Amino acid sequence: MQLKLATRTKDGILIVECSGRIVFGEESSLLRETVKKAVLENNRIVLNLAEVNYIDSGGLGTLVALRTTALNAGGTIKLTNLTSRVTDLLQITKLLTVFEVYDSEAEAIDSFRKAA
Repeated sequence: MQLKLATRTKDGILIVECSGRIVFGEESSLLRETVKKAVLENNRIVLNLAEVNYIDSGGLGTLVALRTTALNAGGTIKLTNLTSRVTDLLQITKLLTVFEVYDSEAEAIDSFRKAA
């Protein structure tokens, strides 16, 4: 399934809802371009991965690159609603220690408030 993205803002935080696969190619490029444009306007971003069923090595590289882009802009990217498959992948690759991961979108948004 091709990657579909929907963006919205809640409490001044950009929510990017991802649905499908984050894989090398068009999907990774779409996510990269969407977030890079958005980070210029809002450097507080939550990626909702509830509907992501697969991430390959190119997709992982994209997530890491986007985190770096956000950090360079003085912001951060937080992940939420990971499926068990995506959680396992991030655990195996040790990326769970790199990203801030939350069980729900509300928790991720609250974490921005607490940090402020």
